[in-house]
Amino acid sequence: MQYTTLGKTGLKAALVSFGGIPIQRADAANTKAVVDKLEEYGINYIDTARGYTVSEEYLGQALEGRRENFILATKSMSRDSASMQKDIETSLTNLRTDFIDLYQLHNPGEKDIDQVFAPGGAWEALDEARKAGKIRHIGVTAHSLDVLRRLINEFSDKIETVMFPYNIVELQGRELLALAKEKGLGTIAMKPLAGGNLEDWRLALRFVALSGVCDISIPGMGSPEEVDRNASAAGDLSPLTEDELAQCEAIRKELGEHFCRRCGYCAPCFNGIDIPGSFLMANYLRRYGLSEWAKARYKAMPFHASSCSMCGACEKRCPYHLPIRQMLRQVEKDFGY
Repeated sequence: MQYTTLGKTGLKAALVSFGGIPIQRADAANTKAVVDKLEEYGINYIDTARGYTVSEEYLGQALEGRRENFILATKSMSRDSASMQKDIETSLTNLRTDFIDLYQLHNPGEKDIDQVFAPGGAWEALDEARKAGKIRHIGVTAHSLDVLRRLINEFSDKIETVMFPYNIVELQGRELLALAKEKGLGTIAMKPLAGGNLEDWRLALRFVALSGVCDISIPGMGSPEEVDRNASAAGDLSPLTEDELAQCEAIRKELGEHFCRRCGYCAPCFNGIDIPGSFLMANYLRRYGLSEWAKARYKAMPFHASSCSMCGACEKRCPYHLPIRQMLRQVEKDFGY
């Protein structure tokens, strides 16, 4: 296994590391088998979240007796200090550990950024927990380019890592991730397989590892077999061949017509629909085997695909010319509303 230093954290993490979303569809025994495989291959970085239902708890059980062999990262959607304090304590209990290596602000929206970094905001609780030794480093995850830009330009002195989608078809964050690295921030690629849309996992993981802008990637792994598969890609850092580069371009052309990159340029929807979020939940429903989790998250959205009035304003803004109205109709069929 090959390792890299995660920015100014000093943490030495495996280039291909572990994303914990799929653990939700597993059980405790399967989770232990997955962690056994991670340890066997030296995949030492584990990412989970408070929002991933049982993921923290199952991983905590599986890590007993070998906590020191892993870098633990989790995250919380809390935006104020009091709520974040509670989530930190819950994560420590669930993960059965005295400290968490990296605690991340989970996907703050543009309206949340000022709140989380203001007095009484979530960052304040993270900073206090860091001083108390309960967490060691602070990071942020994002899906929006505008949010990522603000985080890097305005708050790089308060955070140590950023996590952002990056893969063969989602290259919109490349320049900002490069800037993050210049500022000493660790860069973590989420969705290296584009939410399951990229079937050639080996090419997808090699592409991210050789990108020059992402320190590590965290593909979701829900079974020992998936760990075997992803670990095998981590050892090959030879330059992409002309044939592989051609494959990447072909994939972009294939998915470019109907693949949402969650850039957010389609917003705002006049009817309040979170368009990228709706597509993301539909993708989880179709591809990750997390149907109940996706249904619950979709139901919690204040507006759904059925609210679309077919005005077409979103399609005029989309830089990728996606047939958003048609895609929303498919989301409506998938979820039933």
